[in-house]
Amino acid sequence: MKKRKKSLEEDLAAIRKVNRGVRLIRQAKRIEKKLHLNRRLAFAAGTAVFLIAPGPMSRKAAAPFTGRNFAHRGLHTRDKLVPENSLTAFQAAAAEGYGIELDVQLSRDGQVVVFHDATLDRVCGVHARVDEKTYDQLHVTSLCGTNDTVPLFSDVLQCIRGRGPLIVELKTGRHNRELCRKTLRLLRGYKGDVCIESFDPRIVMWFRFHAPKLVRGQLSCLPKSFAPEEASRPEAFLLGNCLMNFMGRPQFIAYEIGRKPLTVKLSELMGAMRVCWTSHEWVHEKKNDAVIFEFYKPGKKFKK
Repeated sequence: MKKRKKSLEEDLAAIRKVNRGVRLIRQAKRIEKKLHLNRRLAFAAGTAVFLIAPGPMSRKAAAPFTGRNFAHRGLHTRDKLVPENSLTAFQAAAAEGYGIELDVQLSRDGQVVVFHDATLDRVCGVHARVDEKTYDQLHVTSLCGTNDTVPLFSDVLQCIRGRGPLIVELKTGRHNRELCRKTLRLLRGYKGDVCIESFDPRIVMWFRFHAPKLVRGQLSCLPKSFAPEEASRPEAFLLGNCLMNFMGRPQFIAYEIGRKPLTVKLSELMGAMRVCWTSHEWVHEKKNDAVIFEFYKPGKKFKK
């Protein structure tokens, strides 16, 4: 009896050890799963930070653009008597002391001209692409039926003469590198505060490596706002969420007014200047570092 009892106790002790071992194995597996999940979450967070992080910018570099209102394509009017991106609009904005936002692209003969659309249809009533016309042809093309014509970027810089900070948007085209090189060459001879921006992260990246001291920004809007001819759905998703910031490391994000994706807000929290477009009322000064406006006259500066 004693031997049986002892054997039974030994068997029970062995079972308890096995059960403890099983529990320990299960516990270890749960810990391993949690660690694996945590590693995956850490990797995802690290990847997100890498993709959306802005570039560094000193307060001195940001100062000329912070708390400023920028006239969208110059101080043009709703009735188009003063057309957008015209010397008259730029002269009016500079005389008021506003910052100015404008667009540059190349003519057929490689001149840097100031014009927004890829085609002349909307502003000039001419069915043709800008890059299909020489500057001599563009120079005699009326803007909105006025005496103003498509200006050279060099003439616009002479007109403004450093009277307000500039935001220069480079349009995506058939010869992006040539546009970047020629724009930078003109800006290096300009005495005034200027920064560049583009919807195209490749252009922003070009300036990151060729002109690192020049403040650069990423233009964007919600993915659904991109036209099909501008970007495919995957491209629109990446661009609209600023997931291509790793290319150009923009120091500001110029985002269309409205809802912003979480990734854009996170990039701003990491230091990207908040620039909004296109404002039609004063209220947008409250939540932004700079405002691109049209069709009203705000103050030149606002407190930040």
